[in-house]
Amino acid sequence: MAQAIEWGCFGVCVHPYWVRLLRDAPLPVVSVAGFPFGVERPDHKAAGAARAIDDGASEIDIVLNLGAFKSGDREATSADVRAVRDAIPGAVLKVILETGLLARNEIEEAARICVGEGADFLKTCTGYGPRGVTVEDVEILRSIGPVKASAGIRSREAAVALVEAGAERLGTSGTAGILGR
Repeated sequence: MAQAIEWGCFGVCVHPYWVRLLRDAPLPVVSVAGFPFGVERPDHKAAGAARAIDDGASEIDIVLNLGAFKSGDREATSADVRAVRDAIPGAVLKVILETGLLARNEIEEAARICVGEGADFLKTCTGYGPRGVTVEDVEILRSIGPVKASAGIRSREAAVALVEAGAERLGTSGTAGILGR
């Protein structure tokens, strides 16, 4: 937390187990539900998100149920996002699309579903997929909604390129290197 404050970070993202320890943190606490693969049932994902908010998180990142989406079940895909949105009405909801597993038209369609179900941000990748974020991912998503670019951002140049492409936020575990510290 001290480094995040020193470096001017927006907030810190932690697994749900740690949220309570940061309840009174001076920066926003972000947590996850359905991470990293998104395959939990919607009610489980929603309950986990609500629990993290109750414990002190102000934002939740979920992973889209790619199995439902890739199999063509758009209603299940929508219901997945909707369940979490309904469970955390006052909190920021970001949906991770795992763009490295999707074709351009799938990224666009998944993003529209997420925004339609109340996602506040479209997030690119988990870091567990086949690749990290690309400028093209951000450009595609930015045409649909606000973007948080994440996964594989290792340099200042990459960070700047993603922001210039339209990312409003960056999610990185390499902040020190990006800032040259």
